Order: sequence, then C-alpha cells, then structure tokens
Amino acid sequence: MKPIYLDNNATTKVAPEVIEAMLPFLHEHYGNPSSMHSFGGNVARHLRAARAAIAALLGAQPEEILFTSCGTESDNAAIRSALETQPDKRHIVTSRVEHPAVKALAANLKKHGYRVTEIPVDKFGRLDLDRYEASLTPDTAIVSLMWANNETGVVFPIERAAALAKAQGILFHTDAVQAVGKVPIDLSRGAVDMLSLSGHKLHAPKGIGVLYVRKGTRFAPFLIGGHQELGRRGGTENVPGIIALGKASELAAAKMSDENERVKRLRDRLERGLLEQIPNAQINGDVDSRLPNTSNISFESVEGEAILLRLNEYGICASSGSACTSGSLQPSHVLRAMGVPFTMAHGSIRFSLSVYNSDQDIDLVLEKMPSVIENLRALSPFWTTDGAACSGTYSVQ
Repeated sequence: MKPIYLDNNATTKVAPEVIEAMLPFLHEHYGNPSSMHSFGGNVARHLRAARAAIAALLGAQPEEILFTSCGTESDNAAIRSALETQPDKRHIVTSRVEHPAVKALAANLKKHGYRVTEIPVDKFGRLDLDRYEASLTPDTAIVSLMWANNETGVVFPIERAAALAKAQGILFHTDAVQAVGKVPIDLSRGAVDMLSLSGHKLHAPKGIGVLYVRKGTRFAPFLIGGHQELGRRGGTENVPGIIALGKASELAAAKMSDENERVKRLRDRLERGLLEQIPNAQINGDVDSRLPNTSNISFESVEGEAILLRLNEYGICASSGSACTSGSLQPSHVLRAMGVPFTMAHGSIRFSLSVYNSDQDIDLVLEKMPSVIENLRALSPFWTTDGAACSGTYSVQ
C-alpha cells in the first residue's frame, strides 16, 4: 500500500533531485574539504556553492551560514551563545508555544538561575505583542520566537518582534524550521540576528541544519574543535548533507509559488470537506496567518491517537502534534496555551502537506475520515447517542 503522507511537518521525503546531487559525495567526491590537495579542494568548492544557495533562499550572505546537525542544535547554539557572550544578562524571552528545542532548553536554564518570560498567545495562537514589548528589559540577553508554529502553522510577526528587540539592543533569534521554504524570508531587510533551520523539513535528509548568524553578531561556539565554519563549529563538515541542503534550497525557492498556491488549495479543500461532513469539529489557529501546508483540526470527544491508528489502516499518515512530543498522554502544550477545551484538544490531528501531495490524497482522507470519527465517537463515553458531547468538567494538569 502506497502511503498517503500528510505528516510533512514531522519530516519530508528527500527530493529525487536532492538524492542525485548528494550521491557523488558519498562515493566519488569523498575528500575532506579542509585538505590541502586538489581532491579535497574540489569538495570545498561544491560546499561553497551549497552555502551560497542556502544564503540566497534566506536573503543572507554566505559567510552568515553556519552548518549544524539539526534545528535543535541550531536553537541551542543560538541561545547559549547569547548567554555566554553577555554573562551579565540573565533574562530570556520566548513564547508558550515554542518547539521543545527551545522550551525545554529554557526550562533547563531556569534551573541554573536564568529568568524566563513566556509570552502568551490568544485563542487563535497569535502572539500578544503588547505583553512581548513590555517584557523586554535591559537584563534581556536574547529573544527566541518561532517564525511559524509546528503544530498549528500560525505565523508570528517576526519582523516586528525583531525590530522591537533591536530598538533596545537585544539579540533576536527565530526558530524558522517550519517556515523556511514555505514563506518568503529576506534576512537582509530585517533585524533578525540568528535563525535556525533543519534540512529534513524541506526535502533534504535528516542530520543537517543551519544557524544563520548575522554578520557582526558576537558568537560563542557550541562545539569547540577545529577551524571549520570560521571557527564557530568544530568538526568535519557533513558534506553530503550540505550538498543536499544546498540543492533542496534551490528547489524550495523554485517551488515556493506551488507551495503557496496548489498546496494551500489542497489544504483548504481538505479542511472544507472535513468540516462539512463531520459535526463538532474545528480548525485550531489563525486561518488568515499560517503556513500554506498546515491544518490542525480537533474532533470533539475522540482521542487523537485512536484517529491516527484508524487512519494508518488506510495508509494515511498524519500526526497528533509535534513528532518530538508524540507518545505523551497530555494534550498539546500549544493547544493548552490557546485555551482549546480538553475534549477538543485530545482529539486534535495535524495534517501537513507538501508539493508531493495530490488531489487523490485528499480524496482518500475525505472518504475515510467521517466513518473513522463516527465509529470512534460511538465508543466514546463523552459522546451521546444524539450526536452531542456530554457535559462535564475536565481538568488538564
């Protein structure tokens, strides 16, 4: 059975063109780019070309691109660098809906005496900019806000938030792992100091990421070793991964219009069909400001995990939230921050599409999903026979 893959915010298919580009660097061009001989020098030349392609996608300069292993490393490197280069500052500003790569790090830093302010969001997942601006102080070392939410797709006003931080001389980092390749980004025009991305979210393989560091920003290496990455990250470069990410960046730039038109149309057709056929369902997040590929829908009085198991029987791959938090019995921290009711939050499903999805994929979901929800609700103690949710009080710890 060919899978209907609608979990692209968790990871993406490696594009065929990306595989073709990287394969020679696994068996033919295997030299170390730091070597003095021409065999390694040829690899270094391709590495520079890939760095330039990634910079072009971001509106950055090649020397501002620092290669890492993933988005989590990039997030950690950015925040820890800001704290190390400003040891007199002990305050971090972030939001309540960040990815665990930022949220868990902030919790860890609190144990070491740092103050952390988590800015709330409203019921649509939109950042409270007034609370954000009021939270900035002379003691703030760094702001770290995601460009787009991995669960709901809601896009934050990053340019505005970065400008407010810059006005007070505060470093600004954004986790743009979900946004890169889906929405236009031009770092040359804004006030973002550091930005994280991950290759496997835009059709490159796992194990390669980037941290953009604006020219002139003080930076303390997270990994100390050799001279690689201008001394900012020691360790021999993951050349095949870098080549792959360079090619994926070229493809992302070329296909962004498709992402924002055809993929968005597929997502909207999926949402419209599900809401028309299934009662007591709702879209979570700001429908006017979100990624073109992401839909987070709640179905009252059913368990998200049970929905996923039933969909899996038909070869349909989706998610109940972040891949980094799957397996937890607690509702999504993102939906809790938005105030989504308990019986809705537990029945939340994230569909995340890509340029490789088709109308036929959506047809199958619209065919199977109504009966999946109907059958699960028939088994639910929180759903009455007349098709209404039972009343009651539910607590979320």
